[in-house]
Amino acid sequence: MKKSNIIATIIFILLSIACIIAITTCSKAPTIQDGTWSGDGEGFKGKLSVEITTKDGKIVDAELTSIQDSDFAKEYAQQIVNQVVEKGTIKGVDAISSATYTTKGVLDAFKNAIDKASGKNDTPKVSYTDTETDIVVIGAGGAGLSAALEANADGMDVIILEKMPIAGGNTNYATGGLNASETSVQKKLGIEDSNEQYIQDTMIGGKNVNDPVLVETMVENSSDTVDWLLEMGVDLTDVGKMAGSTNSRTHRPAGGAAVGSHLVQVLENQVKNRGIDIRYNNEVTGLIDQDGKVAGVIVETPEGNYKINSKAVIIATGGFGANPEIIVSYKPELEGFGTTNHSGATGDALEWIKVFDGDVVDMEQIQTHPTVIPEKNIMITEAVRGNGAIMINRDGKRFGSEMATRDVMSDAILKQKGKTAFLVFDQGVRDSLKAIEGYAKQGLLTVGKDLKELAEKLKIDADEFEKSVKKYNDAVEKGLDEEFGRKASEMPRKIEIGPFYAVEVGPAVHHTMGGIKINADTEVLNKDGNVIPGLYAAGEVTGGVHGANRLGGNAVADITVFGKIAGDKASEYVEIVEAE
Repeated sequence: MKKSNIIATIIFILLSIACIIAITTCSKAPTIQDGTWSGDGEGFKGKLSVEITTKDGKIVDAELTSIQDSDFAKEYAQQIVNQVVEKGTIKGVDAISSATYTTKGVLDAFKNAIDKASGKNDTPKVSYTDTETDIVVIGAGGAGLSAALEANADGMDVIILEKMPIAGGNTNYATGGLNASETSVQKKLGIEDSNEQYIQDTMIGGKNVNDPVLVETMVENSSDTVDWLLEMGVDLTDVGKMAGSTNSRTHRPAGGAAVGSHLVQVLENQVKNRGIDIRYNNEVTGLIDQDGKVAGVIVETPEGNYKINSKAVIIATGGFGANPEIIVSYKPELEGFGTTNHSGATGDALEWIKVFDGDVVDMEQIQTHPTVIPEKNIMITEAVRGNGAIMINRDGKRFGSEMATRDVMSDAILKQKGKTAFLVFDQGVRDSLKAIEGYAKQGLLTVGKDLKELAEKLKIDADEFEKSVKKYNDAVEKGLDEEFGRKASEMPRKIEIGPFYAVEVGPAVHHTMGGIKINADTEVLNKDGNVIPGLYAAGEVTGGVHGANRLGGNAVADITVFGKIAGDKASEYVEIVEAE
């Protein structure tokens, strides 16, 4: 063969390979057709929808066509829509952790619409059939994920059922931290604390309505639980102080970042990495009764219903803070109050246990959180006050110790003009707590270059405001708040570094201390005080541990400590059943 023919042949072969690669590559990339398409997702309070217009493979226009969430959620959802239009794609959208449901809901709606534009609308949906397992965990919040991971470590076959489209529940919105005493982290930081003091603080905070056995169980297992979470990759290396705590024991990510969404992300990743079966949009509607023992669950999904037979069931469905009917039935004075709870916190499990004559406790103990932004229902973490912020009314005056327990501070705010107040802090406080950056990112902060400008923006008495701040700064310097009794350890810094910040806040329903009655082994009890075989519960769905008022930081301790215990005890029960 001539040299020229050889060269031509090689060129032909190379061109052919290039064409094949190009064709293969093109076939893998879905083609987005020009047109207008709609898509749906699930937001914080329910369904939301978007409509997109596509041209030349990009999103050139988009509209949020329906959303059932708060005004803030609507504003934030619109921000996401605007970002998508600006970028022409959903890639690289800037999200905030405190709007987890809204972010995922809007992006899911966009993905749904893009799938339609790409001809992928016929993607098969997952459907489930009757099956069996060792343990069913109902709920994929902090308690449920902890329980499932511990049961899995004990060698159990586990299925997690979550009625919402994402994991986390209210844990996603836990910003303060996890209370624990005598921990390795505290010791490393030189913080002195004791289990005895933690127990005492919790009992006093709960007005001694708490079940002391449950309190002791939570506290005495808190240190080991922190180590367990650290081993899995949860960052709890920063320790702060919350209202009602004598010592610094609120463990959180470095820099004081929000703990909840981080905790959920780590635990959910652990669940998936271990191959644990977790099913979203799977709503339990009842428990299976087998001669007085719990033997499984009945499940409802968009694709149909099915049942799971199991040897044990762990209920970790959260509280009822998003169910106004139950709230008002036990505490009528809370009618009309907003809530910090996600839409899935509806108290479903309270009905399921009636089949077994299950008992409840402290149902009338419903906590309001004092620093929630009105109408937006966004909670400002207690750590802001713990790091030095003060509360100011419309007269420009402080009206109580900012580190009083939540119930006391909530009542004090409701007595002020407008039934709201202003949480005020300076750049020093902002620099001390990463969680504040999230509030700034959402545009929630009113800013003034000095106190006078801030007062003008808040429309409060500037002279009284400046006097109040000076008096507080003097108290910090003396280590004594003669006016309201805020302790020296609760006043870590003066308010003196500009710029200065404020957020208008008021009380909203936050935590339901009452719920299913359990013992220290997380076994659910009936009205005769006997254990219901095969049934366990952990987290906010239970009652007893917090009494009449929950201390900030104790919720995450509750869900992780008792979630872990539930996983262990349910596993022990399964082993006994299998040995019979």
